Amino acid sequence: MTAAELPGASFLQYVLESLVEDVKELKIESVEDDLGILHTIQVSERDMGKLIGKGGQTIKALRTLLRIIGSNSSKRVNLKVIEPSQASS
Repeated sequence: MTAAELPGASFLQYVLESLVEDVKELKIESVEDDLGILHTIQVSERDMGKLIGKGGQTIKALRTLLRIIGSNSSKRVNLKVIEPSQASS
C-alpha cells in the first residue's frame, strides 16, 4: 500500500492544500507500522498559525477527523506537525 492509499492521506492532502497559502512548502509523509498510521506534515512558517488555529482548534479537529477515518478502517491514525524551526536543523 502506497503512502497516498493509507487511510486519511488523501483527505489530509485535500484539506491542507485548501488551507495553506504556500502549497509548494507543504510536505506530507505517511508511514504505517505496528502501532498504526502516522501522518507527518510540514508547512511554511507563515502557514503554521492557520494550521494550528485559534487555541489549537484547527489541528485538534484534523486529528479528530483522522481518528474517525482510522476507526472506519480499523487502524489507529495519528498526526504529527513538524515546526519550521525543527525542519531546518
